[in-house]
Amino acid sequence: MSLLEQAGLRLLHRFDPETAHGMALTALRFGLSPTAGTVTSTRLRTNFAGMALANPVGLAAGFDKNATALRPLSRSGFGFIEVGAATPRPQPGNPKPRLFRLTEDRAVINRFGFNNDGMQTIAARLSERPRDAIIGLNLGANKDSENRAADFATVLATCAAHLDFATVNVSSPNTEKLRDLQGKDALSALLAGVMSTNAALDRPIPIFLKIAPDLTDAEIADVAEVALTSGIDGLIATNTTLDRHGLTSAHRDEKGGLSGQPLFEKSTRVLAQLYRATEGKLPIIGVGGVASAEDAYAKIKAGASAVQLYSALVYHGLGLVPQIAEGLDALLKRDGYATVAEAVGTGD
Repeated sequence: MSLLEQAGLRLLHRFDPETAHGMALTALRFGLSPTAGTVTSTRLRTNFAGMALANPVGLAAGFDKNATALRPLSRSGFGFIEVGAATPRPQPGNPKPRLFRLTEDRAVINRFGFNNDGMQTIAARLSERPRDAIIGLNLGANKDSENRAADFATVLATCAAHLDFATVNVSSPNTEKLRDLQGKDALSALLAGVMSTNAALDRPIPIFLKIAPDLTDAEIADVAEVALTSGIDGLIATNTTLDRHGLTSAHRDEKGGLSGQPLFEKSTRVLAQLYRATEGKLPIIGVGGVASAEDAYAKIKAGASAVQLYSALVYHGLGLVPQIAEGLDALLKRDGYATVAEAVGTGD
């Protein structure tokens, strides 16, 4: 991390987390954050669900909820970017405060509740996206919707023309009963609607499903079965957790989803279970606690074909992105892998 970025992070940490987040996005839009450009190599280049990635290190949904900083983010070293979540209608989300730094634990708790500008506004911004980047959208449902399952298909139909992929997010813990849609029957019906909508598009796009880390072994098996039969193109493991085991921060008991370093082991374990349950037939994005090249490599060896990060940026800044990509390249070279794909699922 450069001295300038260190100073910037110290300044941001003087403000409450949500204000600091907004300031970081503003700094990005005004060109005040580091831009590494494309980070790639023959080892890092990979294909994920038909998308050619310069590297397998992506930005997780939630950082740029409203697609306001697509151009600078596309120059920050990421191989792909996911924005959102977007819902059909704009919604303010849960009352503030709703974002908490757990500095001692290198973690974050949020209970945003899908606050966003709505699909029409986000679609308009996506229409002006940089065309040389891989950009996807996290699909969400309105809190007061009478048919949450239909909301996902509605957002997809509205925004798909401007996307490279979309993610069905039924795993956020911050919208009441949303995680109920991860049940086998409900999930099958929801995905059937999304896939039908996708098939009717002029240009169907890859569809991913993002799951929670708090599922039982039986629930993970059910998700794997539904994923394999639904026609989706990939999985994202995992979203935030409700688990608070081992935390030391004063904010440890705040309600919401926990992300960051404490999530790494749990999310990686679920990722490995999913990889085995799907027999490697569906590509998986590993997310949860990635803060180093070694973390990314561990996710890949557990079964991920690509990774995402977000919370680590709170503590390490955007300069972390090229560090992870370049470090991953070095680890692949050290172990004799010619490509990322060769290393997928090679862990114990």
